[in-house]
Amino acid sequence: MKFNSVLDSLVNYEAGKPIELVVREYGIEAKDVIKIASNENPHGCSPKVVEAIQKEAFKMSLYPDDSMHELKEALGVKYGVGSENIIIGSGSDQVIEFSLFAKANPSNKILMAKTTFAMYEIYGKRTGTTILKTPSHGHDIQEFSDIYKKHKDIAVIFLCLPNNPLGECLDKEEVFRFLKEVSSDTLVVIDGAYQEFALFKDKNKKIDPKELIENFPNAIYLGTFSKAYGLGGMRTGYGVGSSEVVKSLHKLRSPFNITTLSLKAAIEALKDEEFVKNTVVKNFEEMAKYEEFAKKLDIEFIPSYTNFITCKMQKNSSSICEQLMKKGIIIRDLKSYGLNAVRITIGTKEQNERFFKVFEDIYRG
Repeated sequence: MKFNSVLDSLVNYEAGKPIELVVREYGIEAKDVIKIASNENPHGCSPKVVEAIQKEAFKMSLYPDDSMHELKEALGVKYGVGSENIIIGSGSDQVIEFSLFAKANPSNKILMAKTTFAMYEIYGKRTGTTILKTPSHGHDIQEFSDIYKKHKDIAVIFLCLPNNPLGECLDKEEVFRFLKEVSSDTLVVIDGAYQEFALFKDKNKKIDPKELIENFPNAIYLGTFSKAYGLGGMRTGYGVGSSEVVKSLHKLRSPFNITTLSLKAAIEALKDEEFVKNTVVKNFEEMAKYEEFAKKLDIEFIPSYTNFITCKMQKNSSSICEQLMKKGIIIRDLKSYGLNAVRITIGTKEQNERFFKVFEDIYRG
């Protein structure tokens, strides 16, 4: 059977290894496995969300409100924008997909950092467009500017702020200076999946969606409930853009693209910002321990504005990850990105203490 030839150049997205697979492969009991690989919230989600979902579980047989009015209204209040400026996706990566199918095609190009969220490239290649990447792994805004000026047919630019999987983040001011150079016909996607963490650590990193789209109608801001809100399993994200951009993307959205319970979970999560604040505070308290631990072992790390930390290994990163899995600890190997490095989600105090002990034994062994 013949398939679309564009599939020949696609590489599957490598998700973090699930606990269930480690249990099967290594014979470890699930209770003894910790997964700090996929940037999930180790503290779960707000208890108010759990309570609401338990009460509404009987509605799982019903389709959701496809207008998603209540969620859009809540996000509109949060960001000071109208419902017409918001699109809801099954994870923010679905809005990435919409953005690329709306603008990219074989006659134009998309631009991104060399090492960034893999789905930008995967979705981009599906459209047959040409992928342009910066020479540096992270976000060097001058490199973005130089490439953009050289190529006049760039349809979409991705800026991951903060960047996954590296954790670095540009200042808002340098981002806005660059956006002033960009044509109004180029769609700029600002991926803010980890913005809750970045703005807590450094206010200069904060990208305000309202300010963004008022100054740059060709930009769209992406947010998610998967990280700070702890709803990774509910797969709910959103985009905030001009009414023109959002109206166009809505033409690509299938009906009922998130579930009834996902919709309810997101609505309730927005009512408990105290949970998010506590999550972020605990995250950076524990991250400081990772930084000290890395210094103790003379391991280079990338200062992070997210809920993970990326460490460059002097030993083989794949071997280290394999040895950790045998001990019931799952972290993310970045070999698929061409890096001898690991990405570690900041866990709970107990998870982190166990990681430090096991990792040091392996690394010094």
